[in-house]
Amino acid sequence: MLAAPTGQRRIVPHCIVRLEGAEYTRCRALSENFLQVAELPLMETKTETKTQIDTTKSEEVVRKHKEYIWPAVANFYDHPLVADHARMQYVWDLEGRKYLDFFGGILTISVGHTNPKVTSKIKAQVDRLQHISTLYPTEPMVDLAEKIAQIAPGKLQKSFFSNSGTEANEAALLLARMATGSFDIIGLRHGYSGASALAKSVTAQSPWRAGGVISVGVAHAINPYCYRCPLDLKYPDCGVACAKDVENLIQTATSGHIAAFMAEPIQGVGGFITPPPEYFKIVFNTVKKYGGLFISDEVQTGFGRTGKHWFGIEHWEVVPDVITCAKGMGNGVPVGATVTTSELAASYRGMTISTFGGNPVTSVAARATIEVIEEENLRENAASVGAYFREKLDELRERHSLIGEVRGKGLMQGIELVKDRGTKEPAPEATTRLLERTRENGLLIGKGGLYGNVVRLSPMLNISKADVDEAVRVLDKSFSEIRM
Repeated sequence: MLAAPTGQRRIVPHCIVRLEGAEYTRCRALSENFLQVAELPLMETKTETKTQIDTTKSEEVVRKHKEYIWPAVANFYDHPLVADHARMQYVWDLEGRKYLDFFGGILTISVGHTNPKVTSKIKAQVDRLQHISTLYPTEPMVDLAEKIAQIAPGKLQKSFFSNSGTEANEAALLLARMATGSFDIIGLRHGYSGASALAKSVTAQSPWRAGGVISVGVAHAINPYCYRCPLDLKYPDCGVACAKDVENLIQTATSGHIAAFMAEPIQGVGGFITPPPEYFKIVFNTVKKYGGLFISDEVQTGFGRTGKHWFGIEHWEVVPDVITCAKGMGNGVPVGATVTTSELAASYRGMTISTFGGNPVTSVAARATIEVIEEENLRENAASVGAYFREKLDELRERHSLIGEVRGKGLMQGIELVKDRGTKEPAPEATTRLLERTRENGLLIGKGGLYGNVVRLSPMLNISKADVDEAVRVLDKSFSEIRM
């Protein structure tokens, strides 16, 4: 338990700890992470940057959250924002303040909050058939499966529906072990795979492995984190040595015959870490050499998020054996899918069921979301507006020394903050303060990374360049208001 002088605030990588007398409240907020509370030097709070927010209407909601919700379910901000309603790219809180949303409910709102092209179909389906389970086939479920088969790369034709990315990844890993007869799984350091025991074991960030994890049959290779290369090499002179580490790991930490390699094309919770162009081709060939399946975790990168393609892995010209997806697939409804070939799907042994998987309502929502992306050409919009966004973020880097690197693809852009560009020392305190300032200035953003120092920017796919201009204006203003 932390201790600090009464009345002082101690800033930590992913939380703000306020102490009043003998009691304190911990707020461990890192986008979708709650990282460990670690003591850092006290920081002076400047009057001109202190967040002043009237939360009168929200206080009762926050009080009930603390009283009735698990404390591990963390919130952003010193004073949590209680959302009241949303429309397309905007969110309003209970006090009526309007925010431009550039985090999209953690990369989940693909085509806009309460988009009527999606919500109208959800409402109609609720009145027609809300639930029946996978014991009975329904039109919405098979229509969604057909649509996914049409847009998925290669021969990925068979879907298993669930409720989240965690479940989708769990199903993929179980299938790989059944199909190959091997137990060994390879993941990447800094990766995040979900909250179940098996998914947490493939996750490779200590804060997300804090309890309940038994990592039997799971090993983690060096990830392609070029900005912080663990081998102290520099791309491209490195020869993509991190990709070659996968083979060394298989030879030394597994039986030599693996079940699968699972990775996110761009590591989401890890801080939008983006591999070099050659990386996944090298790894794919290695995985095949040792008998494994290549699983692309598209929970955050799927459905046009990275621009041009439906799935992130397509940028690396690799066709995986299995794709897992969720989040942006349903524009806010709880849905997940594990997609594979007919041959691999047939290798699943024993019976299975998903009570809510393929639910008629969520299936209709997911199909409607895909249709909007198609009809409005949002994959191309994500590419073109994403490129424009990247240019503006690179310009921000020239103006603000806190920005060490800008990275990502399409409308999945990350900004890594550092105290010094030479040493690359992470700046988690500044990241926390930036979130407070952007919230005060009317912009919602996320954060991530092992050190809590990466700003995550993932607006909906149908935003305009005008929205980007406003977001960049607020970011620029907010960076200028931070005093270190």
